[in-house]
Amino acid sequence: MASGPMIVSTGELLVEFVSHRKGCGLERISEFSGPYPSGAPAIFIDQAARMGAATAFFGTVGNDGFGRGLLKRLEEDGVDTSGILVDDARVTGTAFVSYFEDGSRTFIFHLKDTAAEEVTFSPESLPEGELILHVSAASLGVAKLRTVILEAVDAVLDRGGRISCDPNARPELMRDDAARQALESIVDRSWCLMPSTSDLGFLFPGLDEAAAVERMLSAKAEIIALKRGSEGATLISQGQRYDFPPHHVEELDPTGAGDGFCGTLVGLLAQGIPLEEAGRRANAAGAIAVTRRGPMEGNSSPAEIDALLDRALAEA
Repeated sequence: MASGPMIVSTGELLVEFVSHRKGCGLERISEFSGPYPSGAPAIFIDQAARMGAATAFFGTVGNDGFGRGLLKRLEEDGVDTSGILVDDARVTGTAFVSYFEDGSRTFIFHLKDTAAEEVTFSPESLPEGELILHVSAASLGVAKLRTVILEAVDAVLDRGGRISCDPNARPELMRDDAARQALESIVDRSWCLMPSTSDLGFLFPGLDEAAAVERMLSAKAEIIALKRGSEGATLISQGQRYDFPPHHVEELDPTGAGDGFCGTLVGLLAQGIPLEEAGRRANAAGAIAVTRRGPMEGNSSPAEIDALLDRALAEA
């Protein structure tokens, strides 16, 4: 049985279809593969479970093949899915993604009126014991999910738990002031913040990186993890700073890599792994993730992370 606090999360559960043709912009006919299990908080919780942490998720899927595939994947990887409801009246949420030659991407999400936004939560449904609630800010753009997430944050903090947050400020999903205000409230109350460098400009316009980090640390955050994509990662906590260089891998599909990084980091920290080692392994997990097509397909096992780290050491 996993030791340490249980990690819980809530938000959208969906499946994703990925275009194999770069530059089609979801405007022209292309070959796609899928349905891949997805949803930023689901990718996170799956990876945390793979790291050996105790995990649980609150969400909803439709009573269809997409939903059954999602549930099966999470259950097989060790996530407690008793908080996931099956909605007979709605279909499972979907997303489509296409990439451009410069590495940028475009999404079309189908979440409105699907099972993805019909999440049921009450403080009484939370597991007993010490908790860490993870919030993926992409979920805050959906009004119904935003309400549930804010209720969960309050409930976990009232019980003395902690909040981890991936600001994940995805413009396709965060188009209104209410989403931004919710994100700012959660950032101010988080124990662990894991922004990408691009998130800093959204959260703290006009501030450079050092000033943005200082702003986050002046609130409640004890750990700041800066995801630098192909340039590695940086962890900062209580006067400690660890800079992790990139792993040179062939990028196929970067979607979900940040969620895998976060799931690895929080999953290991919850089990008492020291910050430097947790960060080193999270950096490797993020690199593995971009080499595989499909967001949750990029999640990795401890053995796969060991193999990449051993290879990097041998090549150093």
